[in-house]
Amino acid sequence: MVQDWLGNPVTCDPATIGGIDAFVEGFLGYEARAAQIVPTADADPGCALAQAYAAMAHMFLEDREGPIQAAHYLARAEAAAPHATERERMVIAAVRAWVDGDMPRALSLGEAMAARYPRELAVAKATQYHYFNLGDAPGLLRIAEKVLPANRDLAYAHGLIAFAYEQCHRLEEAEAAARTAIALKRKEPWAHHAIAHVMLTQGRIDEGRAFMEEMRPTWTELNSFMLTHNWWHVALFMIEQGEAERVLDIYASHIWGVWKAYSQDQIGAVSLLARLELAGVDVGDRWHDVAEHLAGRVGEHVQPFLDLHYIYGLGRAGRPEADSMLASMRSFATRAPDFVRATWTEVAVPAAEGMLAHARGDHEAAVRALMPALPRMAEIGGSHAQRDFFEQVADDALHRSGRLRSARRRVELRATGSQRAAPARARLAEIERALGMLPASA
Repeated sequence: MVQDWLGNPVTCDPATIGGIDAFVEGFLGYEARAAQIVPTADADPGCALAQAYAAMAHMFLEDREGPIQAAHYLARAEAAAPHATERERMVIAAVRAWVDGDMPRALSLGEAMAARYPRELAVAKATQYHYFNLGDAPGLLRIAEKVLPANRDLAYAHGLIAFAYEQCHRLEEAEAAARTAIALKRKEPWAHHAIAHVMLTQGRIDEGRAFMEEMRPTWTELNSFMLTHNWWHVALFMIEQGEAERVLDIYASHIWGVWKAYSQDQIGAVSLLARLELAGVDVGDRWHDVAEHLAGRVGEHVQPFLDLHYIYGLGRAGRPEADSMLASMRSFATRAPDFVRATWTEVAVPAAEGMLAHARGDHEAAVRALMPALPRMAEIGGSHAQRDFFEQVADDALHRSGRLRSARRRVELRATGSQRAAPARARLAEIERALGMLPASA
C-alpha cells in the first residue's frame, strides 16, 4: 500500500498518489494545484480517497452546483469504500455528511479524525472551515490543538492554529504561531493572513502593511481566494492609512477579476467597494459589474454570511434581484436546518433587511433592522475583520439617520483604537462638528 506525503496509507494505484498529494498540500497551502484532484479521481475511479477529496473540492465552490457535482464523486467513493482503510472510510463519511448538510455529524467526524488520525490534515482543515462558518471560534482552536502535536514539523499546522488563536482573541499566541509557520515555510499565505488579522486588530497599521508587502512576492500559484483575500487585507491597511483612493488600483488588479464567478472573490469585492464608499471614495459604476455575477445567487443560501454580501451588492447596484433575494432568505429561514434556524431567522434575515436598507439609502430602516442583530453577528460566520463591514455600515446608518450621540460613541472607539484609522477620524470630526463640539486640537 502506498503512502501520501504525510505518511498516511492510501488505497490506490501508485500513479494516483501524486494527484492526492497535490490536493492535500495544495489545499493546505491555498494553491491552485489542489484542483488536480478532479482529473486524478477521474483517472482512478476505484480510489476511494481520491473520489472523496474530489467531492470535497467541489463543495468549496459554495454554490448550488457544489453538492450536485460532488455527488458523482461521492457515489464512486462509497462504492470503493469496502476496500478502503478506516481513515479513508471516515473521510468519505465526513464528506457525505457535508454534502447532505448534516453539519453536526460532519463536525463530530472531524473531531474524531483529528484525535485518531491527526495527519489527516485535509479533513482537519475542512472541519475548521465548518466551525468558521458557524461562528464557533473555540471549535477552530480545538481542532488545531488536536492535530498540532503530530504535525509540529509542518508550517501548515502552525498556520491552522495561528488563525484559530486570532479568532479567539489570543493575539500574542496567534502571532507567535504564525511566525513559527513562516520560519518553517516562508510561503505560508494562511500564516501571513493570520498576522494581518492580528496587526489590524491591534491597530499596528503601518507594520501590518509593511509585513504584507514583504510577504507578497511569495503569493505565487495561489488559488483566487487566498490571492484576492491577502490583497484585500493590504487594501484594509491602506484605507486605515488614508490612502483609500489608491485602493481602486488594487481592486482592479488583485481583488476583482481573478475569478469573478467565485463566492469568496465576490464577497471580497462587495466588502471592499462598500468600505471605500464609507471612506468617501466614489467607486463609479463598479457595483454593476459585481452585481452581474451576484444576480444568480438568489435562492442559494449556502451561508448567511455570503448572503448578506450578495444582497448588499445587489442593492447598491439597484438590481431588482435584491428584493427577490430578501424574500427567498425569509422563506429559507423558516425551513433552515434545526442547528442554524435561529441564526437565520433572528440574525441573518434582520441583518439582511438592514443591509439592503442601507444600500438603498434608507438609513432609518437600516438602524432599526441592523442594530439589534449586531451583538449576534458572530453566529453567521466570517472573521472579525470581515464582520467589521457590518459594524461600519451600522456606524454610517446611525450617523446619517441623525443619531449623532450614538454614532459618536461607536466611532470614537474606532478612531482611537488604531495607529491611523483615517476614515474613522474623519467621520468622528464630522459628527462632532454636527454636535457643535470644538475640534479636538482646540
